[in-house]
Amino acid sequence: MLEALALIALGLAAGAVAAALGLGGGVIFVPSLVVLFGFEQHLAQGTSLAVIFPTAIVATVAHARMGNVRWPLAIPIGIAGVIGAVIGARIALGLDADLLRRMFGMFLIVLAARMAWRAWGLTDRSERSPDRT
Repeated sequence: MLEALALIALGLAAGAVAAALGLGGGVIFVPSLVVLFGFEQHLAQGTSLAVIFPTAIVATVAHARMGNVRWPLAIPIGIAGVIGAVIGARIALGLDADLLRRMFGMFLIVLAARMAWRAWGLTDRSERSPDRT
């Protein structure tokens, strides 16, 4: 019962943070499920993807209502993402769980470093994407 409540709390926190910061949620769910709840890496990733699906729909609707979705870009990127997901899932399922966990961790480190670097204004202005108009 306590674990179920903790998982519900994780869902609430991750959903709020994902929607507020534009994250897919996986950067919160996967590490939390592995580290805090002892999930095996493949199980954590699969569970995270299943949880993120309804979360992403709700967040997308909220942002779309405010005009914050570029549908002409989102639709082809989404279609490509579905194709990439099929390929990525096959690759992930063929990898050893320890290797997959290390790859995921390195991805998070590189992503966090890149975002911090940009947030602190340490990149060349030409590398920054233009604000939307």
